[in-house]
Amino acid sequence: MAPSSSCHAAAVLLLAVATLACHFSVLVVATDVECHCHGANGNGCRGLGINYGTVADDLPSASRSVQLLRATGAGAVKIYDANADILRALAGTGMPVSIMVPNSAIPSLASSRAAAEDWVAANLAPHIPATRVAYLLVGNEVLSNRAIAGSTWRSVVPAMANLHRALRAHGIRKVKIGTTLAMDALSASYPPSAGAFRDDIAEDVVRPLLRFLNATGSYYFVDAYPYFAWSGNRNAISLDYALFQGAASSRYVDPGNGLVYTNLLDQMLDAVVAAMGRLGYGDVKLAVSETGWPSGGDAGEAGANVRNAATYNRNLAARMSKNPGTPARPGAKVPVFLFSLYNEDQKPGAGSERHWGLYYPNGSRVYEVDLTGRRSSYPPLPPADDTDSAPAWCVLGSKAAANETAVAAAVAYACQQGSGTCAAIQPGGACHEPDMMDAHASYAFNAYWQQFRGAGGTCFFDGLAVTTTKDPSHGSCKFASSLD
Repeated sequence: MAPSSSCHAAAVLLLAVATLACHFSVLVVATDVECHCHGANGNGCRGLGINYGTVADDLPSASRSVQLLRATGAGAVKIYDANADILRALAGTGMPVSIMVPNSAIPSLASSRAAAEDWVAANLAPHIPATRVAYLLVGNEVLSNRAIAGSTWRSVVPAMANLHRALRAHGIRKVKIGTTLAMDALSASYPPSAGAFRDDIAEDVVRPLLRFLNATGSYYFVDAYPYFAWSGNRNAISLDYALFQGAASSRYVDPGNGLVYTNLLDQMLDAVVAAMGRLGYGDVKLAVSETGWPSGGDAGEAGANVRNAATYNRNLAARMSKNPGTPARPGAKVPVFLFSLYNEDQKPGAGSERHWGLYYPNGSRVYEVDLTGRRSSYPPLPPADDTDSAPAWCVLGSKAAANETAVAAAVAYACQQGSGTCAAIQPGGACHEPDMMDAHASYAFNAYWQQFRGAGGTCFFDGLAVTTTKDPSHGSCKFASSLD
């Protein structure tokens, strides 16, 4: 999902899994917050939403894509920009739309009310009321990108405040403002009752954010992917538990408060609830801005197959149609945004990045799913065909070694993550020899990937790394594998 390895910096406790995905140029469809109904007969509530990404060849037009969204029962649309063509295609549909301010615009919007008013005038006001804009999201997973910590993190809430004033100045009062955050905003999420925000953002960024959301009645939008939590902790988490089909024997009881969990997503969400409560804002509403399961992937990407993807999304839709809330918030309505509408074949990174969709780029289905959750019978699914049947490693790509500057920077980044990640390539270490950049890079990339892939870490490093099923170990230098 993320084209930059810097988005995958943090490893968190067992279930504090970050979907450290930086989805760019993406359109998302979500459950309607207020459960508005639609359809040919005007019957039935809208179901889960679906991300509509555009990093692919020859995608259907915006108008055709909107038809597909409506056909799946999607309830609201969220775009990761303010694309005028898409907003026009959604005009008259009645579907609630969320638009997004790019991360790069946040500092200027925070420092200038005039800039905020200009942004609203240019990107939002022209489409109201024909297009039903419901949310204005300021940035995408901003707190996952440490490269913009100094320039942007503390500007998020001031930008939100200026945009809030700008909306009022334009007479727009039904649009709520929020921002999307990954699970790596938490320093701990296991058990859920121990959920807590990272020390570097809790007071300066998250507390003001929660204060704003509470005052304006908006949502805390979280990207939560049980797939990453399960794939990195298969010995501790059952697949059925991650797919919403766990037996009674796989239920989890939180030792901190006695709450009983039957699925992994609820654990992740309640960790966020607990973290908000620790800052005094336990009542702020929660929305899942991204979730899903990949239908394919590279060697080493456990469980990425059609069977699991269809099972997860179908079970999620059926569950959320009943508004069960979570153990910490029983009965609460939790809007959910599913990723994604299309398999985006031009997305960089691991193979799973190109396999999150319900449709291929040509518009044919990958598998069937009813986002309203009402359908109970489907055609048989193919066998699991697990992509993780053989061990896999992450190494420097054969064409990347020539870019010494980029490789050196990537190695430095990988070695700075975790504890002792690159100890073996230090002088005297088992993998120090041969003392060559390409050899050290392969070890560093693999050590990082094996340690952090359960928290969303990818084998990518800005295109320098690739996965392989050939063991790169040599002599006394042993590379950990995906099956270790």
